[in-house]
Amino acid sequence: MDAACLDQNRRSGDGAVMVRVLTADEADGAVPGLTDVLLDCVEGGASVSFMAPLDRATAESFWRSVAAGVERGERILLVAEDGDGVLGTVQLVVAQPPNQPHRADLSKMLVHRRGRRRGVGAALMQAAEDAGRAAGKTLLVLDTASPEAERLYTRAGWVKVGVIPNFALWPQGGLCDTAFFYKALG
Repeated sequence: MDAACLDQNRRSGDGAVMVRVLTADEADGAVPGLTDVLLDCVEGGASVSFMAPLDRATAESFWRSVAAGVERGERILLVAEDGDGVLGTVQLVVAQPPNQPHRADLSKMLVHRRGRRRGVGAALMQAAEDAGRAAGKTLLVLDTASPEAERLYTRAGWVKVGVIPNFALWPQGGLCDTAFFYKALG
């Protein structure tokens, strides 16, 4: 997807944060900053598929595989940046089975602790929805173990469909429930 075709130079409420879609080359170049965000989120207790302590090499390997998915057209990767670098990120997994070409999974919505309460999450969500529409998607789905994220998604018009108890583990161990949401794109 060509980032230029989207209005992704979206800024959060304070005007200091830019959200944009990354090309495959840009994604590869952003690996250090994306790694910092992932490490911070896992260290902060976010249940985002990784266990603590998460080492830098594992996190970098994950982001390199994401960049490869962007190159193959399987994912759309968005970042929120300020003058100090990457503050947050979210992905749309657009490669779906043949009977689900109309939908995408919203994945790895991550905001570094230094970027929270600045409108970064809301800006990333809006940009992801716009990217989904531009990719021809009419339905987005996501899951979360975070009550704070649930509030963000609900405010953005996402519909909670249920909670699965003991779905995943917290990074430091212990089972956590996971809530599932969807949003029809108009």
